Amino acid sequence: MSNETLRVLFMGTPDFSVPTLKALAEWGHHIVGVYCQPDKEKGRGKQLQKPPVKMAALELGLPIFQPHTLKDEAVKEELMALEPDVVVVIAYGKILPPWLIRFPQYGCINVHASILPKYRGAAPIHYAILNGDSKTGVTIMHMDDGLDTGDIIDIVETDIGPNETTGELFERLAKLGAETINPVLDKWVAGTIQSIPQDDDAATHTAKITKDMGHIDWTKDGVTIANLIRGLNPTPGCYTYLSGKRLKVWKAIPIIASANTIEVNGKYLSVSDADEPGTIVSTVGGMIVATGNNGYLLITEIQPENKKRMTAQDFINGHQIKGGMAFDKG
Repeated sequence: MSNETLRVLFMGTPDFSVPTLKALAEWGHHIVGVYCQPDKEKGRGKQLQKPPVKMAALELGLPIFQPHTLKDEAVKEELMALEPDVVVVIAYGKILPPWLIRFPQYGCINVHASILPKYRGAAPIHYAILNGDSKTGVTIMHMDDGLDTGDIIDIVETDIGPNETTGELFERLAKLGAETINPVLDKWVAGTIQSIPQDDDAATHTAKITKDMGHIDWTKDGVTIANLIRGLNPTPGCYTYLSGKRLKVWKAIPIIASANTIEVNGKYLSVSDADEPGTIVSTVGGMIVATGNNGYLLITEIQPENKKRMTAQDFINGHQIKGGMAFDKG
């Protein structure tokens, strides 16, 4: 339980935010309001879908606010009337106005899924995987007017597994944020923890993740392609084309050739420097595809157009895939 019960205003929207909201409530803080993005139309029926944070707030019986903008004067009055001691922000999806950042006694505290100042912005988990990082973490930050530029209160690091996907890391960091927020808040309020300014010169920024990023370029090396497949799993996913038909690739392992030989599941296969990137050189254990820089990729899970995911071996068996076939380059 908390050393001091705080009036907490919570701002967050997606699944990633939910564990932290629940942790604050379980710790005994008084959640005076939960702000999340408005309901959105989803699917062909365009039915309104509640954000995950709204669903959690409803279960917890907490007051919910979903303004389209924080710039409205009525919204400002509403926020001020809640009289929060602290505002906790995690993946809310809106920029906080300067007055709100300065309004609570203990400020606005942000939970960010990277080791700041690395990977500021909206897609830090994706980029940690895309870049093949071996370590990431959660930063608790005292917000200022910039985007993820506030002073660092605490950082908790964690290793990234060699085959871990963005989806898997997303879940782990969400739990890590939830485990971290309450002890840090207690120390912050008690004045036993000090914030440290970020090194802006070391900052890196994340761009928006788009569907186009998932189109596999087979001239890249195998490790880069494998990281792309992990980084865009589960969304938006990676894809290529075989005989003109789109094929999503969900799991793949890079293989390094040594003396024109590769090892797959204990078997040694001969390969050639002349193998063109995108060419399926073998179907032992999956689809072994030549990549750039004389690399190879073992594809183990795929999804044909308008079909469910399946093992690469099932796809091979059902579509008579053979060595020498090649994925379309464009």
